[in-house]
Amino acid sequence: MTPEGTPLRQRALAAILGVTALAVVLFAVPLAVLTNDRYHDRTASELARSASRHAAALRDDPTALPQADDDDILIGIYTKEGKLQAGAGPATSAVAALTRDGLPHQGEEGPDYAAAAPIPSGTGVVRVATPYEEITEEVYEAWQLIAILAVVALGVGAAVAIYLSRRLAIPLERLTGAAQALGDGDFTVRAPKSGVLEVDQAGEALAATARRLGEVLARERAFSGEVSHQLRTGVTGLMLGLESAVDRPSPEKIASALARAERLQTIIEDLVTLSRDTGRAPLDLPVLLAEIRADWEVTIRVDDDLPEVTFSTAAVRQILLVLLDNARRHGAGEITLTVADIGAGISIDVSDQGEGVTEERDVFGRIPRDGHGIGLGLARSLAEAEGGRLILRRERPPTFSLLLPSR
Repeated sequence: MTPEGTPLRQRALAAILGVTALAVVLFAVPLAVLTNDRYHDRTASELARSASRHAAALRDDPTALPQADDDDILIGIYTKEGKLQAGAGPATSAVAALTRDGLPHQGEEGPDYAAAAPIPSGTGVVRVATPYEEITEEVYEAWQLIAILAVVALGVGAAVAIYLSRRLAIPLERLTGAAQALGDGDFTVRAPKSGVLEVDQAGEALAATARRLGEVLARERAFSGEVSHQLRTGVTGLMLGLESAVDRPSPEKIASALARAERLQTIIEDLVTLSRDTGRAPLDLPVLLAEIRADWEVTIRVDDDLPEVTFSTAAVRQILLVLLDNARRHGAGEITLTVADIGAGISIDVSDQGEGVTEERDVFGRIPRDGHGIGLGLARSLAEAEGGRLILRRERPPTFSLLLPSR
């Protein structure tokens, strides 16, 4: 099912283009208005200066007709009442008539824009004009240049928008692909570096999550295999005991089979408790030691004033059952269980008088070389899952130590 929504590329592209277009409009429109005013003011100023200059030149020779510097410039001499006397221009001029107050004037007049200045000798008025369409053409040319610059700005903005949208979208698409690969069970996924801080942080978090999930899944698979092995061992022992009791019935064999069944039931209940992850509670060490005394021939030594530890009683019970069973099956002599204060917690040591083992990695591995260590992988997994450690402290005679941190 394809999720609904607008792709990030389109969103980023539309947002950047929208901001660019808005910036261009906010810049181009005022610039166009300012350009229009600027051209009109410049033309008015030039015409006013030209009219004043020609008026000053006519002071000495009122009959000389000024010559225009440009073909588009119209120069005429008017009376103070605004009537044309000589030169080019309309028969009457309102702008020229306004100079009766002795000051220059300017403004639109018909198709022209005109400026008029009185001759200092008082003999008339000089009117200088240019067609209004000339000013309009210049304004339009300036507007065309502004429009071209605006289009160029929009083009550059579009190119930048496409680049940035790709730069933002591609890392997220790769991150999405990595997340999908993780969902498909690939715990080695790594999102490539993108240079975008937030995306790289998300990629690192995803990689760390994938690594943790892979470790948890591997540990759970190993744990499941070890649990099934432990249960099969218990069931096999129970079946052998029952078969022996059927072949040659005796109270001792039946009691032994019942004891094995009770032990198997305890294992199952403890594993169910551990799988539910009901939380940690203070370790009930006296009750646990009482159970071991009742079921095992073992010498127990306990230090006084032990610190309280928070640990799953079911996990410790299963770990000690594995250690005691291995000591009985593969060890020799007296089995000793010692509980000691180690400052940062307690250690529970299980030792026997056997020949010992070879290498620690073989003991806790799934396939021990010498047969010693059946179930030790499960015991170590249980210890580590609860925050403790199970180590081989001494090889000969063998001593296994379960280290439990204090609260």
